[in-house]
Amino acid sequence: MKRREFVKSLGAGSLAVGAAVAGAPVVHAQQQIKWKMVTTWPKNFPGLGTGANNLARLVNEMSGGRIEVKVYGAKELVGALEIFDAVSRGTAEMGHGASYYWKGKSEAAQFFAAVPYGLTAQEMNGWLYNGGGMELWQEVYAPFGLIPTAAGNTGVQMGGWFNKEINSVGDLKGLKMRIPGLGGEVLKRAGGTPVLLPGGEIFPSLQSGAIDATEWVGPYNDMAFGLYKAAKYYYYPGWHEPGTTLECFINKEAFEALPKDLQSIVLNAAKVANLEMLSEYTARNNAALQTLVTEHKVNLRQFPDEVLIKLKGLSDEVVAETAEKDPMSKKVYESFLKFRAQAVAWHRVSEQAYLNARSL
Repeated sequence: MKRREFVKSLGAGSLAVGAAVAGAPVVHAQQQIKWKMVTTWPKNFPGLGTGANNLARLVNEMSGGRIEVKVYGAKELVGALEIFDAVSRGTAEMGHGASYYWKGKSEAAQFFAAVPYGLTAQEMNGWLYNGGGMELWQEVYAPFGLIPTAAGNTGVQMGGWFNKEINSVGDLKGLKMRIPGLGGEVLKRAGGTPVLLPGGEIFPSLQSGAIDATEWVGPYNDMAFGLYKAAKYYYYPGWHEPGTTLECFINKEAFEALPKDLQSIVLNAAKVANLEMLSEYTARNNAALQTLVTEHKVNLRQFPDEVLIKLKGLSDEVVAETAEKDPMSKKVYESFLKFRAQAVAWHRVSEQAYLNARSL
């Protein structure tokens, strides 16, 4: 009797253990979280659109599928310049764009994308990650219920596409040019008319004559848009965007609902995407530029020193005046200015000195 009772107890225990093991996945399984990402870029557009796709892929893979991010290109869910509000109100959990598009929301936002004669990509990353820039960016977006992250960088951009030569500052007067952010304000100060257009509207506007000139990104992206078919002259350098940071902003409520490990995964996936986008542009821009020049017979021109010097002076004025518009802009500007000064001093004896030596 005792032996039978012992065997029965072993059987019951085995069943209990088996049930526990069988039930473990159910107990520990996590519900898959489905997020939407809206972007300002055309769907799958090289560099920018694919950068958003890459970020979504990284989040999916790094989370082991616990978060699935679906990417929507411009106009698929909301308009290109409506994504800020869409994520703020929770229509989507993530947005992918550039912060200078939101100057109507906050003047200070522009500093986190690109400042004319400002920081290069390497310097922007230094300021954001180790110079207090990211904390300020978070402070700027907090009233909108958003958490910003750096999610890509184009590096130094091109100066743009023009249908006439730019030989003097006078040639900028009356020029209707697609150019966003602080660069647009500088053009306005020089006598031109800045026009804000999303990427998908640039080519038809340039081709029809609605605008006289446009900047976009650089050879890799510009060739994909076929801008060489609508303008004769391609100018450099991109004085207005020396290291443009692309952003991913996240709905704060959705982010805070995540467990800590998934929060870390989302933020670190953005860091990886930030690195990978800059690497892609560095790898692809020159080949695209050579194709534009040799196959499409693009007239590659450098802005005259006279023009660059004048634009630099105007840029300093515009940026300083923007900083005086509100306390937050001033706070960001002071941090930016301090970091730029130390970056310039260091690069004078490091990056700049080396590049000068390499070109001897």
